[in-house]
Amino acid sequence: MITRIGFPMTEGKAQQAAQSIMLVDDSIVLRDRLAQAFQERGYRVEVASNYDEALTVFRQHPTDLAVVDLRMPGKTGLALVPQLKKISPETRVLILSGFGSISTAIDAVRLGATNFLPKPADADDILAAFARGDSDVEIPQAEEEIPVPTLAQAEWEHIHRVLADCSGNISEAARRLGIHRRSLQRKLRKRAP
Repeated sequence: MITRIGFPMTEGKAQQAAQSIMLVDDSIVLRDRLAQAFQERGYRVEVASNYDEALTVFRQHPTDLAVVDLRMPGKTGLALVPQLKKISPETRVLILSGFGSISTAIDAVRLGATNFLPKPADADDILAAFARGDSDVEIPQAEEEIPVPTLAQAEWEHIHRVLADCSGNISEAARRLGIHRRSLQRKLRKRAP
């Protein structure tokens, strides 16, 4: 059974199921895991690792949904949101970040994002955030309500960012992190905290 979410199209068109999604994240491991999860759910998946690559891919193959990481090498996910909306105004965009704040979430929504979701998130979390849609964007009222990432989450995010900077080269990433290659491989085999 294929799980899809429906959303209203612009100009009052009938409900239409989302059939494609773009994943923009510099973390190769996270991006590939999410891509596989969405493919298993029947979505056409497009992937990119940064702003420029995302625009190139999206111009060639626009999607119904887009999940954009906030922090990437080069321009941020916030800069990408309005560009994606220019190319395809009906595309719904979700910002995904391990380093969010209230002001960032508000900026993302003002720029056209449907919702803002903290990392780590899986395919079900992402689909639920899209299902909640524009009317239910949950933005905490006070800074204290934003969950602070645990040390394990921060480490996981940092490791994957360094790995992405090394184009997936484990030996180089281990050297930059100052740990043994086998230790890094063990950490990469673990699930996200």
